[in-house]
Amino acid sequence: MATIKPALAITLAHEGYYANDPTDTGGETYRGIARNHNPNWSGWSIIDAHKKKAGFPANLKEVMSSLELYVARYYKAAYWDVNNLDLVTDQAIACELFDTGVNMGVNIAAKLLQEALNLCNRNQKDYPDMKVDGQIGPLTLRTLNSHSRPKSVLKALNVLQGQRYIYICERKPSQEKFFMGWLERVTV
Repeated sequence: MATIKPALAITLAHEGYYANDPTDTGGETYRGIARNHNPNWSGWSIIDAHKKKAGFPANLKEVMSSLELYVARYYKAAYWDVNNLDLVTDQAIACELFDTGVNMGVNIAAKLLQEALNLCNRNQKDYPDMKVDGQIGPLTLRTLNSHSRPKSVLKALNVLQGQRYIYICERKPSQEKFFMGWLERVTV
């Protein structure tokens, strides 16, 4: 079964520390945790306290180890556990789903998986199409874990991920400045 440790290492390699880019739809962000999407993350209180001190955001180095603990716990609960990734047998796919969930949202990651599985069933010869509901439940897990070509599922996940990045940039050209960084997350 997959474990979060390698997934967290991959994701955190893509994420910076503190940022507050006015064109980022997530708003203020720390290690990929966007305040607009995760307003209840407990690390925000530490960051807010340090905003009142001289040298912000560089002064966050004083509390970096505490913040990293908050980051790891939050990611486990809000992005790993919610999609049942500890029940996925393929570590590479679990890592991909985790990273996509962090970057696009856990429901999007789940939908991309379900779409990829539907695309990789050889016109329903291997198994029937599943409902794309954004929930990684028993049927999705069973289908994924018994798939005869998990590398094809992973490739399909990455193609769908890249397609979504293009769609975001076409809809909102201001987001194109993030495209090259997003593309680094698409690993095939």
